Amino acid sequence: MSRISANKRKIINDPVHGFITINGNLLLGLVEHPLMQRLRRIRQLGLTSYVYPGALHTRFHHALGAMHLMQEALDTLRLKGIEISDKEAEATLAAILMHDIGHGPYSHALEHSLVNGCSHEDISLIFMQILNKENEGKLSKAIEIFSGTYHKKFLHQLVSGQLDTDRLDYLKRDSFFTGVSEGVINTERIIKMLTVHDDELVVEDKGIYSIEKFIVARRLMYWQVYYHKTVVAAENMLINLLKRAKELISEGIQVFATPALDFFLRNNFGAEDFRNKPEVSEKFALLDDYDIMASLKVWINHSDTVLAFLSNSLLKRKLFRIIIRNDAFQQNEIDAVKQAIKAEWSQLSETEAGYLYMQGTITNNAYNPETDKIKLLYRNGEVNDITQASDQINVSLLSGTVTRHFLIFPKTIQAF
Repeated sequence: MSRISANKRKIINDPVHGFITINGNLLLGLVEHPLMQRLRRIRQLGLTSYVYPGALHTRFHHALGAMHLMQEALDTLRLKGIEISDKEAEATLAAILMHDIGHGPYSHALEHSLVNGCSHEDISLIFMQILNKENEGKLSKAIEIFSGTYHKKFLHQLVSGQLDTDRLDYLKRDSFFTGVSEGVINTERIIKMLTVHDDELVVEDKGIYSIEKFIVARRLMYWQVYYHKTVVAAENMLINLLKRAKELISEGIQVFATPALDFFLRNNFGAEDFRNKPEVSEKFALLDDYDIMASLKVWINHSDTVLAFLSNSLLKRKLFRIIIRNDAFQQNEIDAVKQAIKAEWSQLSETEAGYLYMQGTITNNAYNPETDKIKLLYRNGEVNDITQASDQINVSLLSGTVTRHFLIFPKTIQAF
């Protein structure tokens, strides 16, 4: 991996925010680093383009947008007298720029099949530590802010919190590229209403309606985009497909894969492997959406029925049927699906047939006051949680967790 280069200033034209300015050697060097450039090859919304064809934007777009909003937030807080040094500002910008650097291909789907017990946040932190070592500790403060160990708590909240610039960008950006107008939020007004009270990020009380809109938009975007039934079906098919490829390889069956993908299909790596084995991080840094798609195009002709069928279904968008409902599926309903699959694919073993149906849950929590509250600051100095202050909509209802259950199986199956 290369060292951070010495550049001065760059302006990028972003379709969502307009012109984004990147200042300073550190930030420009990070943007140009191969680990960041890799994010150009990873779509922000994975397989969502199967539903919304315009959703082709990348993690790289999002990282730049989040950094741009962070600059606006820091400028706003400084104008209000909040003490933020130039070094702290630079470190916070670096932290948000790198916050998704450890993302794997196709959004969150492959965290369940290519690595074990290791989230993209874990890998992001490991990559940050690699970059920090390469560049003689220049990212130490950024890592502290990202990890929440820096003494100014509000800086971490800007990177990872209920109103972080990550969420502010992805809601606006995902809404723009999908065309789902329900996700449109007024990021400019929300940022202008931010301030700090007792080292916590808070919102001036006059910004309450923009925050209400933000919470509603987040809830709607989860149901209409992130948890759209077709997206859930496609992502679970991809998860099972990669699990099948991994199982075949473990049995000694030849399965084509690009070198980077092959490395992870042949091994079961966790967080400790990323930390202690440099080759694991190096291979992961070469893995992107193109590895998955190139392999799928070969697997459509594989001799294994399950691998070929799932690959064909995904590539040609012959997606499985999905049923989503509030109550859990009964065992007799699941057994009916299993039996119907076994009847149609009688040559498959019970294990093989198990790859052709998926069940699970999706959880929508637009606002979780248990982890990090959105607090309103009134002119008299009083601070209240948004759920207590809202007078237009019942935010306390929106803060509740909604869990729905899904069952996915081929459309040829008539089990229901």
